[in-house]
Amino acid sequence: MMNKQRFRHGIRCVIRSTGGSIYNLKAIRNAELNMGLSQSDWQYHAWHGTNRFAGQGENVRLRALFSLHAEPFTIITRADSGIQQLKDLIHHRVNLGAPGSGQRGTMDILMDFLGWQLSDFKLATELPSPKQIDALCGNKLDAIIVTFGHPSIFVTRAAETCAIRLIPVEHPAVDELITAYGYYRKARIPGGLYPGNPDDIPTFGVGATFVTSTHTSGKAVYTLVKSVFDNLDEFKSLHPALAQLQPTEMVQDSLSAPLHEGAEQYYREIGIACYDPTPSEHNRHCQPGAFIPANRPDPTTTTEAAPAAATASP
Repeated sequence: MMNKQRFRHGIRCVIRSTGGSIYNLKAIRNAELNMGLSQSDWQYHAWHGTNRFAGQGENVRLRALFSLHAEPFTIITRADSGIQQLKDLIHHRVNLGAPGSGQRGTMDILMDFLGWQLSDFKLATELPSPKQIDALCGNKLDAIIVTFGHPSIFVTRAAETCAIRLIPVEHPAVDELITAYGYYRKARIPGGLYPGNPDDIPTFGVGATFVTSTHTSGKAVYTLVKSVFDNLDEFKSLHPALAQLQPTEMVQDSLSAPLHEGAEQYYREIGIACYDPTPSEHNRHCQPGAFIPANRPDPTTTTEAAPAAATASP
């Protein structure tokens, strides 16, 4: 949508496929990417300099643009695997996710809460997304871990390749994880989306967010945000997972870093602005016409940059 108006604003958006949230956030910090997708949990860690970003410290340059759809933590099993619930993964062959992906990071955190070790699995692999379905349906794996919105082309393709089952992700450790980290929430995958899976699947999840940094100019960010929100119906039609997006929720939910100044400008124009989160909060609180600037001053000036946006592979 942004490129459709390139002749007016002179900015071209180039899409790149990457390894996922953690890769995108590191690349944005290093000015190797201008914008990218990130799960809400990893946006939080990058902003606060925690978990896998502890060695780098707080990323005071990180800026949020908007949030997108929910991304439930999803466990796909082969129907004949014998796996019925979360605890059954032990002693089976499981793909935990590609290194640097958001779902791998989430799985690592869940394993900590469960008290699991890699040695508890019969086999723990790190296959990239394109190889996972063949391994599952070829009986080289019993389950694969993914985190993305539903309905998903990936899950549909798996169901068309072999008989699969989505399993509930319920456990006291999951409840503890949600309580400990506010960017996680209970989620539900609707039944009937995929062959052989008629029932709703309870799980937990994060939100998909779109982020950038102060390296990216206000003009570039404003142009991108305006392109999305001015054409929101068209944007929502691009994928079923986007169909329920609401403008206020996109600015309010799952954002830990302050808004970029270019996004602020557009949201002011349409009457939506947000208070910045305090260190104890994980969500913004939007009020029409009310705005408080970022609570951490940026030590550098904003530089002009043509946007390169990254998509996160499951």
